[in-house]
Amino acid sequence: MALVVNTNTAATRSAVGLNNNNNMLQKSLQRLSSGSRIVSPADDAGGLAVSMKMQAAIKRTDAVNTNVANSVSFLQTQDGGMATASKILDRISELRTLYDDPTKNTNDKSNYNTEFQALTAQLSDIAAEKFNDVSLFGGGSLTVSTTQDAGQSISVTKADIADNSNGFGTVSSATNINDISVSNITSAIQNVATLRATNGAQTSRLQFASEMLDTNKANLEAANSRIIDTDIATESTKFARFQILQQSGAAMLAQANASSQIALRLLG
Repeated sequence: MALVVNTNTAATRSAVGLNNNNNMLQKSLQRLSSGSRIVSPADDAGGLAVSMKMQAAIKRTDAVNTNVANSVSFLQTQDGGMATASKILDRISELRTLYDDPTKNTNDKSNYNTEFQALTAQLSDIAAEKFNDVSLFGGGSLTVSTTQDAGQSISVTKADIADNSNGFGTVSSATNINDISVSNITSAIQNVATLRATNGAQTSRLQFASEMLDTNKANLEAANSRIIDTDIATESTKFARFQILQQSGAAMLAQANASSQIALRLLG
């Protein structure tokens, strides 16, 4: 290669290599400091797009799980009301049996009837209970999505405990204790027991759906991590390599710049 002064090809090439190594060193430093493998969209445009969709899916999964948890609370509150109603019906059953005692006088029966009227009023209050202004009872259902893409759902029943056909309505609407029979009360108790069983089955299903959402979220986070997160062991190795290349590149650039000074000796 000719010995020239105006154009120092070796120095130019050394400078290019030094700049490239310096850029890679800075990028490696950013990845290590941020923990993110994709510092800018140019690093992995496709991977960034996939990661953004996964992050949105993760947030939706969290939101769906919150909705499922609220539905479980709805059912638990509903069951609490039915458990109380069951206890009241048990007491009414006892009062109705005591009322039939032939040894009780008119005042005794009047006292039983007073308690009966208070208990039926409470039954009516329970049937009107709400959860966050949503009726707990009265029939119908709530549709609860159980996947982040709204592809699956579970129907949560608003138990119709006051249905007149099942005995509960007959008991709760009675004015006097002698207006109902023991069979009316036992029918109401059986209905509440059946509704509580349905409530328990729906609660169990929602809890399993919540577990599935937790699993899906963990898997989505793992997949997203493989795209977006920095492998610290690998990146620290690259960082050390780029540091060495940067330092050697700077040394070689200095040597390349110094080599053109040989021309001055020839001129001297």
